[in-house]
Amino acid sequence: MTTLKTPPDTPAIPPTPEIRKRRIVGMLIWAVVFSVGVYFVGVPTSDPLIAFGWLWLATIAWRNYEPWRTHLRFLRDWLPVAMLLVIYNVSRSFADDLFAPHVMPLIDADRWMFGWFMDGQVPTTWLQQHLYEPGVTPWWLAVVTVVYASHFLTVPTIAVILWMRNRATWGRFMRRWITLCVFGLITYFLYPAAPPWWAYQYGHLPEQVVRISTKGWDVIGLHGAGNTLNALQVSQSNPVAAMPSLHTAWAMLAVAFFLPMVARKWWPLLFAYPLAMTFTLVYTGEHYVIDVLVGWAYVALVFVVVGAAERWWEARRRTLG
Repeated sequence: MTTLKTPPDTPAIPPTPEIRKRRIVGMLIWAVVFSVGVYFVGVPTSDPLIAFGWLWLATIAWRNYEPWRTHLRFLRDWLPVAMLLVIYNVSRSFADDLFAPHVMPLIDADRWMFGWFMDGQVPTTWLQQHLYEPGVTPWWLAVVTVVYASHFLTVPTIAVILWMRNRATWGRFMRRWITLCVFGLITYFLYPAAPPWWAYQYGHLPEQVVRISTKGWDVIGLHGAGNTLNALQVSQSNPVAAMPSLHTAWAMLAVAFFLPMVARKWWPLLFAYPLAMTFTLVYTGEHYVIDVLVGWAYVALVFVVVGAAERWWEARRRTLG
């Protein structure tokens, strides 16, 4: 990325009491404005440019004592990334135009893994029969919906924090994130795969599957957020892009990247996020378990491929230098 050629960051200076005060005030103002936006418009999931716009405002609020040229560096570094994600979103919606969607292989895989103790059902239908009643929105649906929606903000937020703290680490993270998106997109074109809700809708699953990933907004009272995410699911997403699950792959990427930096006693806490995302995706009818496992395998592949490329580049740079 061209952004990695920028001069190194200035050494961090311990914040003064005045700076800490300005940070607190700035972030409080940002939090209020963001909350109002979420309440009336919805979670910023429909467009990466909107999501990164909010994150840019957050960096301005956090460093409101810096001159504007510092804040404009965000646009220089992040606009290319945001545009790549826009292209990814748009092209993903056309990924089912080449081949017919695969349905039964995914159902058969989940039945083979779990059907022996779920009465021959896939986990999605079994979970919904035990934990969901049509027309009822229990409190745990709010937790499920928040976990589902966190996919759209967690990884970008991590990336922006890394950008502010350590540019070299940010570059390593971004190379893995973008590569994972590219691998996923290629697979969507070559192997379109239908999720459980689609399989039930077209008669491939006998047991009912309701797409409930956004129903928890009603529990919280954020109806606008649910409407926005529902519109995104209908208008922009590819309905047969289930394999691999990039929702859980992004979550696992965020965890795997930080494992070497965190004491092992905290690993179970880190892994709680991709596991919660897995339960959410399967329970809400968005993905099969096999989609999740393939998504995790893609994360492992990305770390191997990008790590090897970085080592090769570093050896070549030392040789040439």
